[in-house]
Amino acid sequence: MSVAVCPGSFDPLTLGHVDVVRRARSMFDEVVVGVARNSGKSPLLAAEQRVALARGVFAQDAGIRVEVVPGLLADFVRQVGASAVVKGLRGGADFDGELPMALMNRHLTGVESVFVVGDPALAHVASSLVKDVARYGGSIDDLVPGGVADAVRSALAAS
Repeated sequence: MSVAVCPGSFDPLTLGHVDVVRRARSMFDEVVVGVARNSGKSPLLAAEQRVALARGVFAQDAGIRVEVVPGLLADFVRQVGASAVVKGLRGGADFDGELPMALMNRHLTGVESVFVVGDPALAHVASSLVKDVARYGGSIDDLVPGGVADAVRSALAAS
C-alpha cells in the first residue's frame, strides 16, 4: 500500500489545500494530512481545531486521514510508513521555498517529495492572505471549505 504525507500548518485550510490533497489521493492508496506546528509562525487556530476542521472536510474521502505532526516531519513520515511527501505548488516562489525542505527530508528519511501543481484558479489563495482578508472584514467563504470561514472569524473576534 502506498502512503503519502501531505504536511502543512493549514492555518487555515483553504480550497487550494483541499485540491492538492484530493489529487494526491488519486496517486496514492492513502494520504495522511499532517497538521504541523510551525515554530516560525504564530497560528490563528490551535492545532486541535485545525485537525478537527480538516477531519470534517475530508470525512467522506476514503483513503484520507488527518493527524497532528508532533515534531519533525521526517519522524512522522517514518511513523506512518509513508513513501512520499506531497506538497502543492502555486508558482516558482513556492518551489524555491519547498526545494530545500524536500532535499532535507530526503536526506533524513530517503523519502521523496512529490510536487503537485495547484489549480490555477486557486493560485492566489494562501492561508496568510485568507487571514488578512478576514482580519479586515473581507469575505473568505469562497476561499475555504465549509465551516472554516466561521472558525477564522471567531478566532479573529477573540484575539
